Amino acid sequence: MKIGILGAGAIGSTLALKLAAAGHNVKVANSRGPRTIDPDILVTGAAAVEAVDLVDGIEVLITSVPLSAMPALQPLVTKLPTSAAVIDTSNYYPMRDGHIHALDNGQVESLWVVDQLGRPVAKAWNSIVAGSFATKGTALGTSDRLALPVAADRETDKTVALSLVKDTGFDAFDAGSLADSWRQQPGAPAYCTDLTLGALPDALAAAKKDRIPQRRDIAMATIGARVEAGTIVTANDIVDVNRATYN
Repeated sequence: MKIGILGAGAIGSTLALKLAAAGHNVKVANSRGPRTIDPDILVTGAAAVEAVDLVDGIEVLITSVPLSAMPALQPLVTKLPTSAAVIDTSNYYPMRDGHIHALDNGQVESLWVVDQLGRPVAKAWNSIVAGSFATKGTALGTSDRLALPVAADRETDKTVALSLVKDTGFDAFDAGSLADSWRQQPGAPAYCTDLTLGALPDALAAAKKDRIPQRRDIAMATIGARVEAGTIVTANDIVDVNRATYN
């Protein structure tokens, strides 16, 4: 598929590497221009382009940017044909993005993204730690392969997202509609806890919406305290904290 990835951070970079390696035609852009994109991101075949050129001719746009950047993306997204899928990987962290007050009031982040972009989106790759995403993907059929949830309202978007998640080395689980995507957001048992396909559905079902904000903040505070103390925090450390806090 012809894929554009907007954002070259930890998740966007790994997406570019994995999807190009899987045989997709991948372009990647950020807000600072192609010369600022690490060449290591391009070694499997992705091409660095200007953001204004990213959507030309693509079938899938993956956004991997802070939620605070979403409103500014609407003019770019309007250039996409209606048949193109938009997949968002972002998460809401009030300690970092406290100015997005609508989300403080309990709005589902994926529905907020739809409002900002003016078109349907799928939610995927938001529920895995960057370190796990980069190193724990395995071949289809591998024992104990990790799984990631995918939520979307439009079936064509969901089908594309499910397929691409598998291409990045993970089993994909249909997590339902965007209205239910809070079950894979920070603070929920399925968020960044490295679960297999056998365990993921139960974790999604176990989520309690009213508990998510407090548990999310506890986990973030725990990890933040370790960082401030000078402790090296690995992806496995984050998974362990989340498992202990979110369940």
